[in-house]
Amino acid sequence: ATYPNSPYRTAAEFRLNELRLQPLTMTLEPASARVRLVDWAEPYRPGMMLPEGGYRVEVSADGYETRTVAVRHGGSPTTQHVALHKVAGFKVGDSFRDCPECPEMVVVPAGSYRLGSPSHEQGRDDDEGPVHKVTIAVPFAVGKYEVTFAEWDACEAAGGCGGYIPEDSGWGRGQRPVINVDWDDAQHYVQWLSKKTKKPYRLLSESEWEYAARAGAQTAYSWGDRIGSGRANCDECDSRWDGSGTAPVGSFAANRYGLHDMHGNVWEWVQDCSNESYAGAPRNGTAWVRGSCSRRVLRGGSWYNVPSHLRAANRIRNTTGVRFSNYGFRVARTLTP
Repeated sequence: ATYPNSPYRTAAEFRLNELRLQPLTMTLEPASARVRLVDWAEPYRPGMMLPEGGYRVEVSADGYETRTVAVRHGGSPTTQHVALHKVAGFKVGDSFRDCPECPEMVVVPAGSYRLGSPSHEQGRDDDEGPVHKVTIAVPFAVGKYEVTFAEWDACEAAGGCGGYIPEDSGWGRGQRPVINVDWDDAQHYVQWLSKKTKKPYRLLSESEWEYAARAGAQTAYSWGDRIGSGRANCDECDSRWDGSGTAPVGSFAANRYGLHDMHGNVWEWVQDCSNESYAGAPRNGTAWVRGSCSRRVLRGGSWYNVPSHLRAANRIRNTTGVRFSNYGFRVARTLTP
C-alpha cells in the first residue's frame, strides 16, 4: 500500500512515523452529508488518525451540490467545516416544467448502482459488461415521459428543431412519443429547449439512463425479472398496442422514480458514443464520448421489439442520421438555480 497524500510512501514508513498521526474531523452542513477521502483507501470516520499531508475530501448529500475541498492536515488536530448548498431548491421526487410547452421533469436522487447485466440474465448480450459500479453524485432531472409530438411540434413552430416535421406513421401526434427522429434531431431539440428556458437541457448519458430505468432495482426490468402482463408496450407484452405502434405516453405505470415507459414504446437516444463493451467506461455517470462517435447508443426497447430487448441493461447502437418509427428520445436537465 502507498499513501499518496502524505509524506509516507509505504506502510513501513507509516508505522515508523505513526506517533505523528493527528485526528481529522469534518463538520458538515447538512450534518447527514457523506464524506469520502479521495485517493485514500480507508473510509472516513470523525476524528480518524491520519499522518500530516494534503488531502482531497469529497462531501455529498442528496439534494445538495457535491464539493471536493483541499484540506491541509498538519502536526496538530484538524477540524474542517464544509457547508453544501441545496441544488436549485428541488427535492427528490419533485416534478416541474420550465415552460408550458416544456417536458415535465422529475428529480431523480443521487446514488450508486451496478451497471450492466450478470452472466446468468436471460437474453443477455456480451456488450452488457463488464458489470461495474457507477456513482451518480448529485440529483438530476429526467423527463417524466418520452418527448411527445406536441412538444416537438412546439419547437418546430417556434423556429427550432431544424424546421423538421417528423411523420407519425398514421398513429397520431399529440401525446404520442415523437418518432422518426435521429440523434441529430434530438440534439436540435435540447439545444432549442436550453435556449428557450436558459436551463441546461441535454440527453441522458447511458449510465444515467440505466440508473433511472432501474429505479433502485437490479432485476431485468424495474418490476422484476419477467416482463409480466400489460406493463409495457412491446411485441408480446400483452398490451393493446403490442407490435402495432406507439402508445400515448403515460399509458403504463411509472417506476419508483416516477418515470414512465423506460421499458418499451420507443427506443431512446442517449448521448454516448458506440463502444462494444464497458471496458474503460466512465464510472461517474457522465456520457462516454470516446469510441465510434458517428454511432450513438439507444436504450429501452420499443413497441416493435420482444421483451428481452426491453431489459434495463440492453443496449443498441446506430448511426446518428438514422430515423425509424420506433426511435425517439427523452431529455435530462442538470439542476441549477
